[in-house]
Amino acid sequence: MIQPASAPAGPDPAGPPPDSLKRSSERVPVQGGRRSGPGRPFPVSPRTARFLVLGVVFLCAACGLVYELELVALASYLIGDSVTQASVVLSTMVFAMGVGSLLAKRLRCRAAVGFGMLEAGLAAVGGCSALVLYASFAWFGGARYVLVAFSLAIGVLIGAEIPLLMTLIQRIGSSRAAGEGAEGAEAAKGDDASGDVADLFAADYVGALVGGLLFPFFLLPMLGQLTGALVTGAVNTAAGGSLVLWLFRRELTRRNRWLLVGVNVAVLASLATATVLVDDFERAARRAVYGDRVRVAVQTDAQEVVITGSASGPMDFFLDGRLRVSSRDEYRYHEALVHPAMRGGHARVLILGGGDGMAAREVLRYPGVRSVTLVELDPGVVELARTDPALVALNGGVHQDPRLRVVTADAFAWLRSAPLDGLPYDVVVSDLPDPGITASTKLYSQEFYGLAADVLAPGGRMVVHAGPTGARPHVYWTVEATLRAAGLATRPYRATGRVSDFGAGPDRPSGDSRAPRDWGLILAARTRPGLGISPDAPRLRSLTAPLLLEGARSAEAGRLRGVAASTLVHPRYGQ
Repeated sequence: MIQPASAPAGPDPAGPPPDSLKRSSERVPVQGGRRSGPGRPFPVSPRTARFLVLGVVFLCAACGLVYELELVALASYLIGDSVTQASVVLSTMVFAMGVGSLLAKRLRCRAAVGFGMLEAGLAAVGGCSALVLYASFAWFGGARYVLVAFSLAIGVLIGAEIPLLMTLIQRIGSSRAAGEGAEGAEAAKGDDASGDVADLFAADYVGALVGGLLFPFFLLPMLGQLTGALVTGAVNTAAGGSLVLWLFRRELTRRNRWLLVGVNVAVLASLATATVLVDDFERAARRAVYGDRVRVAVQTDAQEVVITGSASGPMDFFLDGRLRVSSRDEYRYHEALVHPAMRGGHARVLILGGGDGMAAREVLRYPGVRSVTLVELDPGVVELARTDPALVALNGGVHQDPRLRVVTADAFAWLRSAPLDGLPYDVVVSDLPDPGITASTKLYSQEFYGLAADVLAPGGRMVVHAGPTGARPHVYWTVEATLRAAGLATRPYRATGRVSDFGAGPDRPSGDSRAPRDWGLILAARTRPGLGISPDAPRLRSLTAPLLLEGARSAEAGRLRGVAASTLVHPRYGQ
């Protein structure tokens, strides 16, 4: 029988280790965050450390969603077609987030320093994205490729956050379990993994909710797109850098610690400098886009409003980059819009949009008009029309006329609950933004025209601005088909003589786009309306009956066949 070898001499395994082994174990860090030196591995308890990490997850998620919404909003303003731009940004970001998650696998062994550098990079890219996008549009005339590039970069950085944060939370859990002993670690192992995932995604989703609400209700109206993005970047880098440099400082080498400090200070300094200079940048960019004669530039709750020119000379009025009124040719548009609809009864008139007062000016030139109701979404536009000297001179101070009543409301919502005061409207004038803007699509839908038809008096008429017939014929004929689908007979016509074809936003001519050269209009009623000018019409500067009929023939010559109507659930407009 083979006898077992005798054990070597040494300390009793059940007894305490020798002092040399104890000193050695204290000097060697244990991986995974269990112990990085004498005492606790974190400056706070594991429970508090976990709470701090989840708090940073919350802040980073809020910042990430602000970057996404800021890109969507600015792209919609600069490029147009909000649905397309939102789809491009969001789909590109989601794809890039998946790529970022895969790339982050290589950084998990250095999760703390990796996360700190990642957040600094995200803050720099996301915070400056609006500036670069606007600069690209202002000085180079295009922003599509820049938009895709930023969507990819921000998506990759956001996607890389989750794996690294998961690793950091697991290190905290490992530290807590190590403090409870081997039995406690084994018992909590399964529960901690699922709990970590649940807590991490809960904080991420709640943060995204808060960021999504902060952007439209605070950042955009209070700070604007450029400053809002810069401030968001500063919060992003401060949160990520502070977490790593304080909570996980024992996992950092001296070199990594100073590297993180330097990078975060550089990012914060850059964002702060850009914030200080953002007003000068905006003025320079506006001059590049609108010219050197910008007189008013304000961001209302609904849109950006820019007025160029002088208070006593030629002026242009822009809403979100689209030229809405030019003193050089606005009378051609407003005369063609209003006067054909005024042929017939016109005691009560409803104007949808037209807060600048130009359409109301033409309506109130008829002595037979008893009341005009103007429904405008943006009170900022109405206030400028009341107080700006150039606009007041152009609209004739129409807001002082007692026959005019202004209602601040969304036109669609107002029509659904419109009080008729016992009398319907003889004329409805739809002076709304271009239907290619997604926010306006519902105002060119079959449902909207059905509501407008309900407030028309027997024999009443409705006129609609439907976009240029030459530059965007599909949009124009979709409006016409939609009016017919709502049960109205139509008379398409166009007004020519447009000399102001410049648009700072989606109407700016570039590449294969064509600047609008005419105004497409459609007269509608329950029976086919006659096209002409009322016998009691005031003296007009440009519109005559022969020109009106020629505009109708010209529009009909370009008719598109087989165009479908647009509805709320199936909008058919686009750039």
